[in-house]
Amino acid sequence: MGITGGIAAYKTAFLVRLLIKAGAEVKVILTESAVSFVTPLTLATLSKNPVFLDFIKEEDGTVDWNNHVALGLWADLMIIAPATANTMAKMASGSCDNLLLATYLSAKCPVYFAPAMDLDMYQHPTTRETLTKLQSFGNVLIPATAGELASGLDGEGRMEEPENIVGFIEQHLKEAAPLYGKRVLITAGPTYEAIDPVRFIGNHSSGIMGCELARKAASLGAEVVLVLGPSAQQVKDPSITVVRVVSAADMFEAAIDHFENTDIMIAAAAVADYRPSEIANEKIKKQDAVLSIELVKNKDILQALGQQKTHQYLVGFALETENELPNAKEKLLKKNLDAIVLNSLRDEGAGFGVATNKITFIDKNFSIKSFEVKTKAEVALDIWKEIISNIHA
Repeated sequence: MGITGGIAAYKTAFLVRLLIKAGAEVKVILTESAVSFVTPLTLATLSKNPVFLDFIKEEDGTVDWNNHVALGLWADLMIIAPATANTMAKMASGSCDNLLLATYLSAKCPVYFAPAMDLDMYQHPTTRETLTKLQSFGNVLIPATAGELASGLDGEGRMEEPENIVGFIEQHLKEAAPLYGKRVLITAGPTYEAIDPVRFIGNHSSGIMGCELARKAASLGAEVVLVLGPSAQQVKDPSITVVRVVSAADMFEAAIDHFENTDIMIAAAAVADYRPSEIANEKIKKQDAVLSIELVKNKDILQALGQQKTHQYLVGFALETENELPNAKEKLLKKNLDAIVLNSLRDEGAGFGVATNKITFIDKNFSIKSFEVKTKAEVALDIWKEIISNIHA
C-alpha cells in the first residue's frame, strides 16, 4: 500500500486496519510528504510490518537499502491511496524519484489507485488525461467521490471511504475470478442410515474434501451450495450456502432441489448405497447371538442427476479398492458424467480421515491426469483447474 501526501492520508490508518481484518498481509510505503499527515508508527502498529520511507535505511549503525524490486514482486495487489495529482502524473510519465514510484514501476501485480485532490484539480484536463493514461496501462481507478473538501469547497475529489475501497477491490477481484457468475453444487461427507433411534449405518468420510472444494469454488468467484452430511466440518463463507442433511434420502432430495439452477455439480459425498428396510421405533435390545438387518437400496443420486442434466457440468468421485481405472471409467459412462475423480484406498495418503489425498482426474473423453499426494486444499485446486480447463476447452 502506497500513501502519498494529501490530507486524505488520515483515512489510511482505517484502510490498513480493514485490509488486515479482511485477511490481507499489508506492507506500507510512505512518501516524504505523506509523513506530515500520518505517522509511520501508527501504520507499522496496525500493519504489524515495518513502514518503508526511503531507499536507504539505517539501523543500529548499519546502512542497508529497501529493495523496491523485492517489494514489487512480493505483493499480490498494490493500492495507492490517496493518489495525489503529483504522484499520478509521475506514475503516468514514468518518473521515479522516490521508493513508492520505484516499487510501482517494479510491481507485477494489479495496481489500484484512489485519487484525492480539490475539485478543480480533479477536473483539470491534465488530470483527466493522466487518469485515462494510467488506466490504459492496466491500473484500476477507484474513482473519487463528491462531498465537502479540505479547501472548504464542495464537489468531486474526495478519496473514496476505506470500507468502500475494500469493497471495490473485493468485487473487482471476484468479477475477474474464473468461476464468477457460476452456481456450484457440491455434496460432501457421509450419510447416516438409521437402524433405531440410537444406531445407524455410516462410513468414515469426514467431509473435508468436499468442504475444501466448496471453499476453493467460492474463492474462485462461484456461488456455492454445499449439501453436507453428518460432519464436524464448519464452513463459514458468505458465498457458500450450507444445507445440512443426515440420510441418503435427505441428500437426494436436497441435490435434486438445487440441481436445476446449477452450472457445475461435484458429487464428493460418500453416500450409503443401502439403508435398513425398517427403522425400529425403540432401541434394539441385545438378545440373540445373531441380529439380522434387511437392507434396501437407496436412490442413486449421481445417476439421477446424470439423467436430468441439461447444461450442467457433472463430476463424480470414485473410491475404489481394486480395478480402479476400469471401475471409474464404467461409472463415468453409466452415470452420464463429464468427469470423474478417482481415489484408491490402496494409495498411501488417500481416503477417509486423513488431511491428504491422491487423485486421478478422468474426463468424458477418457483423458487421464494423475496427481501426487497433496493436502486436500491443494487437491481441491487441482480439481477446479481441470474443471475450468475442460469447460473453457
